[in-house]
Amino acid sequence: MISLIGLDGDDTLWHSESHFVTTEESLAALLAPYANGHDLRARMIEAERRNLRLFGYGVKGFTLSMIETAIEVSDAAVPASVIQDIIEHGKALLDHPVELLDGVEEVVGELAHEHRLVIITKGDLFHQEAKVASSGLSELVAGVEIVAEKDHATYERVLDRYGVRPDEMLMVGNSVKSDILPVIELGGYAAHIPYHVTWELEKMEPPDLEHPRFWALGSIAELPDLVASLTATP
Repeated sequence: MISLIGLDGDDTLWHSESHFVTTEESLAALLAPYANGHDLRARMIEAERRNLRLFGYGVKGFTLSMIETAIEVSDAAVPASVIQDIIEHGKALLDHPVELLDGVEEVVGELAHEHRLVIITKGDLFHQEAKVASSGLSELVAGVEIVAEKDHATYERVLDRYGVRPDEMLMVGNSVKSDILPVIELGGYAAHIPYHVTWELEKMEPPDLEHPRFWALGSIAELPDLVASLTATP
């Protein structure tokens, strides 16, 4: 019996990565005198990969990586005005209103009547707290876990905090790397709901569709039926 349903935040409950993509397109326009779009994208990904252990996930680390990339591709010739524009793009990302994905409000509201839900999201603490508060979902869930990483140790802490075994938890998210594989490897259940764009550092092929504890859903609208099948009395 499933007694805890974990819900990813970014790109599962609300839009996120598409806003980053738009910002990267603006960065490419700003840095067009120094690098073409393809090369700039590769340099930006490398900067993010390199800086992840220092800055963590989220807009602030992304903005610092944009600035570092601008300095690198221009051989430090990028004017201060462009750096200021990059900072403003970062601020705009932080200030962007939360936009729930289609069906999220209805599905979370429906599931909350009979199931214990917890939002498990990674990224900057202040920004993620603001997103959750703005989403209107906080009153429907039993808790919110904002974590630095989604790995075995993190999920084990969450399971311990809510007093459930791995085989009593269903995790729902768009990232195979962060939301699906660690939970399955611990012995839990996981449902993948793809988002139309995935951050390069989160890309990974889904597990075998025949895995007995994994489901690929087309949208969050399919989640209530899955939960019902997992919690039905034999």
